[in-house]
Amino acid sequence: MVGPARLRQAVLMLQDRKGLSERRACQIVGQHRSTQRRPPCVRVDDGALRARLRKFSKDRPRWGYRRAHAQLREEGWAVNRKRVQRLWREEGLRVPARRRKRRRLGDSTVPAKRLRAERPDHVWALDFQFDQTADGRILKLLHIVDEFTREALEVRCARRIDADHTVARLERILAETGRVPELIRCDNGPELTANALRDWCRFSGAGSAYIEPGSPWQNPYVESFGSRIRDELLAVEQFSCLAEAKVMVADWREDYNERRPHSALAMMAPARFARAWAQAVEEGKVIPFTDPAKALRSPESGSFSTSPVENVPDSEPGALADAPAALLRSPSGLTPQGGATPTLHTNISHRLSQQVDR
Repeated sequence: MVGPARLRQAVLMLQDRKGLSERRACQIVGQHRSTQRRPPCVRVDDGALRARLRKFSKDRPRWGYRRAHAQLREEGWAVNRKRVQRLWREEGLRVPARRRKRRRLGDSTVPAKRLRAERPDHVWALDFQFDQTADGRILKLLHIVDEFTREALEVRCARRIDADHTVARLERILAETGRVPELIRCDNGPELTANALRDWCRFSGAGSAYIEPGSPWQNPYVESFGSRIRDELLAVEQFSCLAEAKVMVADWREDYNERRPHSALAMMAPARFARAWAQAVEEGKVIPFTDPAKALRSPESGSFSTSPVENVPDSEPGALADAPAALLRSPSGLTPQGGATPTLHTNISHRLSQQVDR
């Protein structure tokens, strides 16, 4: 559908090139004469907004108008999404579509309910990614992502990363933040099936959940994170050396956690969502099951009631203290069934494949 502005240009073109009258040109194009004669209304702040969108597109070439709108709202602009989309299109700032690689089709062997984290530090996902410096030498990246908050807990960049280095990074996260995952999800790569990682999981009390060989879609969150860092950093920057790669990867991780709006978190940055979640748990607020990220973004949310609940079996002394956290659920809106943890299980036996598809 062509808008009035385009039709107005078509009428002017017919008048100029064909020598037609305005009445006849409007009749051919299908434009009302009153609409043709009415001057377009341009808002006062239109120029400033267009300039801000152009600067935003220059700074973030792989971000679209939705994240631009979220950023403008954070900066205090009173503008709706449709206006941002219109100006974004008129300025020619649309992000070009990337060529998609051929996909391996298949049904996941893991039930969908076991692919969801229910709270922070419930499931951490691990994966590796490769790039190279300008001299052709390999760069290896280790990603550690919290599946619930979408935080990038670690993006380790080195020439080689084995099982001992992986355990060392997990130990560093534990020492700096005191956070320990309940479960670790990873593929069957040699670094992740080694005894070093299995021993760390056993001593730290974390369970392990290995996906089927050649099934990266069973580890979707860290795979999506890998595509983001590939699209926004690795495919854009050329690293002259390992030191430069480490600095730029660290800067991108900090920007991703603190400032990048995440569509699964109601356009909140992962670190901001994690802080809002921790504050809600501390204050005992109840977050709706359907969209907790949107509720956490709003300043108004109900408080948790500590009144006793009928027909609830006896529990351990510290169970009531954790009740608010138990009521909070993941952004997907899934709820536990039968009072048990509904996602991954720790006691799972796995058969290692001789051919690892990573």
